[in-house]
Amino acid sequence: MNATDFHIVLPEVILSLYALGALLFTVYAGKDALTGVVTWATAGLFVALAVWIGVAGDGTNVAFGGMFTDDAFARFAKVTVLLSAAGVLVMAQDYMVRNDMGRFEYPILVALAVVGMMVMVSAGDLMSLYLGLELQSLALYVVASIRRDSVKSTEAGLKYFVLGSLSSGLLLYGASLVYGYAGTTQFAGILSTLGGAPHIGVVIGLVFLLSGLAFKVSAAPFHMWTPDVYEGAPTPVTAFFATAPKAAAMALIARVVFDAFGSISTQWTQVLAALAVVSMFLGAVAAIGQRDIKRLMAYSSIAHMGYALVGLAAGTAEGVQAMLIYMAIYVTMNLGAFAFILSLEKDGKSVSDIDSLNMFSKREPLKALAVLILMFSLAGVPPMLGFFGKFYVLKAAVDANMTWLALAGAVASVIGAFYYLRIVFFMYFGKDVEGANSRMVPVQWLMLVAVAAVMLLGVINLFGIEPIAAAAAAALVG
Repeated sequence: MNATDFHIVLPEVILSLYALGALLFTVYAGKDALTGVVTWATAGLFVALAVWIGVAGDGTNVAFGGMFTDDAFARFAKVTVLLSAAGVLVMAQDYMVRNDMGRFEYPILVALAVVGMMVMVSAGDLMSLYLGLELQSLALYVVASIRRDSVKSTEAGLKYFVLGSLSSGLLLYGASLVYGYAGTTQFAGILSTLGGAPHIGVVIGLVFLLSGLAFKVSAAPFHMWTPDVYEGAPTPVTAFFATAPKAAAMALIARVVFDAFGSISTQWTQVLAALAVVSMFLGAVAAIGQRDIKRLMAYSSIAHMGYALVGLAAGTAEGVQAMLIYMAIYVTMNLGAFAFILSLEKDGKSVSDIDSLNMFSKREPLKALAVLILMFSLAGVPPMLGFFGKFYVLKAAVDANMTWLALAGAVASVIGAFYYLRIVFFMYFGKDVEGANSRMVPVQWLMLVAVAAVMLLGVINLFGIEPIAAAAAAALVG
C-alpha cells in the first residue's frame, strides 16, 4: 500500500479502526453500560464521514491496481449508506434499552457492516466485491439473531445465514466462470475481453453473479428470506436491513453490470428486467394478505427493489440516475416509517400487528397525519416525493424503448397502493377499539416529522440531489 492508495481508502480505514477500538474499549470498560455512548459515537462518525466524503471527494481515484474505485457514483452510494445507518442507530436506541437489548456489540457490528458496504460500492475487482459483500453479510447474520432469548430472532438469523450462504455460493460460482473465460477478475479487464458476441460461459457466469446479488436486494425470486427475517429480527435490525444494505447492494449491481459487462448490455438488461417484473408484482400482490406491519414492509421492499431495477434495466446513464434518486427516496421513506413502527406499543409491550392501528388518528392525530403522508409516498401518490421516484425510473425505461416494462411498473404500483392505503383506512376509519399507542422519544419524533416534511416539500427541487445523481451516473456509465 502506497500513500496514495491509503488516502483513497482512508474513510474505510478510519471506520474499521474505530470499530476495533470501540470493541476493545467496551469489553474492558464495562460492556453494555456504555452501549448508549458507543451508539451515538458510531452514528456521529457515520455523519462525519458522510460529510467528508460528500464534500472533499473529487474526480475518479483508483487504488490497489484497480481493485478499489473512488468516484462520484461510489461517493453518492456511501453517503446514502452512512446517513441511513446513522439514522437507524439513533432512532432505535430508546427501543433497544426499553426491550433489554442494549448490547454494545450492536453498533459495532453495524459499523463493520457499513465498512463492507463501502468496499462493495467501490469494488473494481471480483475479489474486492466478494470481500466487501462477505464483511457486510457476516455482520448482518449476527445482528439478525442478536436477541438470543427470542426464538423468532434466532430463527431469523439462521434462515438469513443459510440462504445467504447459498447466495454466496451462486455468486462465487458465477465469478469463477467469468474468471475462467475472461482470464482476469478485474472489472476493467473483463470489459476489455468481451467482444460483440461473448462466450456463453461468460453469460452464464453473469447470470449466476446477478442471482447472488439479487438475494442481497431481496429481489424475487430470491426474496424468500425477507418476510421471515423482517418479522423475526428485532425492529431496529429490520429498520437497518430495509435501508443501508439495500442501497449498497443496488449500487453494487450497477457497478458490476456497467464496469465489467457494459459492452454486453443486451444480455444483462433482459435479466434485470425479468427480476424487476417478478419483484414488483410479487411484492404488490403478496403484501395484500399481511397482518404484521413488519412483514408488510418486507414485501414492500421487494416491490421497491423491483422499481429500482427498472432503472438499471434501461441500461443508460439516465436509468442509473433514476435508480440513485429512487434509492435515496426509498431509504428516506423507510427511516420515517420505521421511526413510527419502533414507537408502537400496547400494555407496555412492542406491537407490530396492523389491527392495532384501528382509529389511531383519534389517539394521535399529528402522528397519524405524518404516517398518512409516508404511506401515500410509499404508494407513489402524487404530489408526494415517492411518486417522482417512480416517475424517474419508469421514464428511464420508456426512453430506453422498454415501454412494456414501464407499463408493468405502473400496473404493479396501482396494485401495491392497496395495502398502503389500507393502513391509512385503519388509522382513520377502522374499528373504534383499544389499539396501540405511540411512545416516541424526541429523536423518533424528529425523524418522523422531518421525513414527512421531506416527502411533501421535496417536490420543489428534490433537495438538489438530481444533479448530484446525474454526476454520479455519468461517472459510472461515462
